[in-house]
Amino acid sequence: MRSIEVSGLLKRFGNITAVNNVSFSVEKGEFFGLLGPNGAGKTTTIRMMTGVLRPDAGSIYIEGTDVLKRPLESKMKTGVIPEVGNVYPDLSAKENIDLVGRFYGLSAEKRRSRAEELLKDLGLLERGDDLVRRFSKGMKQRVSIACAMIHEPPVLFLDEPTEGLDVQSRRMIVDLVKKMNAKGSTVVLTTHNIEEANRLCQRVCIINKGSVVCIEAPEKLRRTYETTQTLEVSFDRKIDLGSFSAPHISKVEMAGDKWRFYTDDPDLAIESVMRLKEEKGARILSITTLGPSLEDVFVKLTSSGVC
Repeated sequence: MRSIEVSGLLKRFGNITAVNNVSFSVEKGEFFGLLGPNGAGKTTTIRMMTGVLRPDAGSIYIEGTDVLKRPLESKMKTGVIPEVGNVYPDLSAKENIDLVGRFYGLSAEKRRSRAEELLKDLGLLERGDDLVRRFSKGMKQRVSIACAMIHEPPVLFLDEPTEGLDVQSRRMIVDLVKKMNAKGSTVVLTTHNIEEANRLCQRVCIINKGSVVCIEAPEKLRRTYETTQTLEVSFDRKIDLGSFSAPHISKVEMAGDKWRFYTDDPDLAIESVMRLKEEKGARILSITTLGPSLEDVFVKLTSSGVC
């Protein structure tokens, strides 16, 4: 069953077409990614889906509700987590969460219990009574996340939620979003962080220059559009590979303390590396085969626009 249906979205700002005929659907309980370079149209798409911007053309349905005709009803079904936390600095963390809970019509007891649960999950329970103005960027974003989740929405929109955050804040936010998704919430994540999308999303929609380039599962994208694999090899000594060449190895480069051999046939590449080891009188400490990366696919698709 579909949680979100987007059809033919168009948005222009003067002579610039920011979003051009964007269409996709998201299943209930799916973790869905909008992936694209900066300026691709991801945030504009999210703003239209959440009722902040009105499209010039197209339709949007959230949990069966027409966002354009019934915007308030659709907003009751969503939680929105922006890149920059939109919290009130002169209120405490608890007061911010409680205020949003009031907007959604939650009872005092429900607001209290949800605030405590969320602050605990986000590592802020002991700071709940402190003014948000005293918080770091990561802590403010955690409060913003709690506000978006206070009413346990069936759909969550995350617009670059971990951009520029410390490791601890990023991990707590991701863990809580995954927890909500496991409970059945549909999650839409916009990001240009390819590895984040790869770890979290069941499907990704790649957007470039305002248009949809491709919609597919990350693993299927890798296997369909990129065939190059990588051997990562660590030797027991420094060796010079400046003049090295071998069949089925397209490129060799140093990565930290390891050498990377790019190949379309790992078995033949391993044979070449074993011969190289003998020629150099070296010993192999480790050898790992890495599959095609989503980053390579992303670069290829956004460069060519072909899916």
